[in-house]
Amino acid sequence: MATEWNIKSRAHVCAICGERLQDKQAVASALKEIKDGYERYDAHVKCWKDAKRDWEPFSVWEGVYTAPPPPDARKEPVAKETADELLRHLCELEDPAMKNVVYVLAVMLERGKVLVERDVREQDDGTLLRVYENRKTGESFVVMDPRLRLENLGEVQQQVVALLSGTQTLAEVSAKAEEQEQKEAAADD
Repeated sequence: MATEWNIKSRAHVCAICGERLQDKQAVASALKEIKDGYERYDAHVKCWKDAKRDWEPFSVWEGVYTAPPPPDARKEPVAKETADELLRHLCELEDPAMKNVVYVLAVMLERGKVLVERDVREQDDGTLLRVYENRKTGESFVVMDPRLRLENLGEVQQQVVALLSGTQTLAEVSAKAEEQEQKEAAADD
């Protein structure tokens, strides 16, 4: 199975014909599962539909291509940018102890209209992988849904707040998350 979460940036040229994607143009996006994660393909909708493939996409969706804004227009409100940056950072670390924090951050950014859920895939082992796309940058995120219990949600929310506010380090939150996970596993036995 590929990693539990992953980020893939949107391309600015069609993966099939090589022509530049145009602002506000319909685009087909797909993820292909590979040994170490996912490859992302962005293409003109017609090119995607007409292309012959010898592989089955992990996830496919259609959207609208948004050209990157000029560098000075990229300023976002601090809270959203911080949550967005934290999600990227945690996805790059691939720390299994942070799976609950990654999921809550993704849901928080979805509710804040930063991310949009594009697909949900159930794996052979029953885990759910959710495919999110950043509305502005077009990056795709594959996030494992840990199926949090309601009684554990408060603890995870506190961990997210601690990371966003800077009151705890990533190492402190990760250690606390591992400890909580061990307690839950012992309670289930």
